[in-house]
Amino acid sequence: MNKKIVATLACRNNSKRLYAKPLQLLGTDTVLEYMIRNLKKHPLINAIVLAVSEAKGNELFEDIAVKHGIDCIFGDDNDVLGRLIKSCEKGNGDIAYRVTTESPFSYLEGLDLAVKSHISQNADYTAYGQLPDGVTFELINLQVLKESHEKGEKRHRSELCTLYINEHPERYKMNILYIDKKWQRPDYRLTIDYPEDLILCRKIISHFGDEQPIPYENMIDFLDSNPQIRNIVENLTDKNYVRFYH
Repeated sequence: MNKKIVATLACRNNSKRLYAKPLQLLGTDTVLEYMIRNLKKHPLINAIVLAVSEAKGNELFEDIAVKHGIDCIFGDDNDVLGRLIKSCEKGNGDIAYRVTTESPFSYLEGLDLAVKSHISQNADYTAYGQLPDGVTFELINLQVLKESHEKGEKRHRSELCTLYINEHPERYKMNILYIDKKWQRPDYRLTIDYPEDLILCRKIISHFGDEQPIPYENMIDFLDSNPQIRNIVENLTDKNYVRFYH
C-alpha cells in the first residue's frame, strides 16, 4: 500500500526572539519560500500544506500558499498539533512530514531512506538523531498524531507537538536513524530563532548561491572550515527554546 506524505508546515508570526521568522529573507526568498521550493523538488513529498495560526497578523501566509500553488488551513494559535493534523488531512495524507518553519536546511537527502525505513519497520515515528539543530525532520503517522491530541495534555498540543509520542516510547514504534558519525554535528546550530541565526544562515546561502537544496555534507564542510561563521551563534541559549529530541 502506498503511503501519502504531506509536509505540514506550522506558520505564525509572533515570536519574542525574532519576529516573523518564516518571513525573514535568506536571499531572494523568505525562509518559508526557500523551504517550499526545496520540498516541491522531492518526489516523495505528495503535498505541502501550511498550518497557519488564525491569530491576527498571519493572513500573509495564505498569500504565500496561493503564490506557490499549495494549500493552507487556519487553526487555533496555541494548538499547533491540531493544525498539523488538519494540514495532513487537507493533503489527504497518511504520514506527516514535520519540520519547523525556521529550519531552511532540512536533511532532505535522507528522506528516501527515512520513508523506506518508516514503512518497512511499520514505524509510528521516524527521525534522524545527532544532526545539527534545525536539520532533522520527523515522519509521524496521522493516526498517531490524532491519538496524541486526544490523550495528551495542553502542553502536548503546543509547539511541543511530538512530545507525547516521545514521552511514551512503550506505546509507539520509534524508528531513530543515524548518519555516518563523521557527519554527526549535534552541537551545530542551523535553525533560525535569533537574529544571529539569521546572519549565519544568510552567509551559508550567500556562499552556495543558487545551489538548492544545499547538500548536507557540503554545508558541514563549509562550517567546519569557517569557525568564525559557525561561532556567530555560539552560546545562544533560551530555556524556552524547543529542540528535537534525538
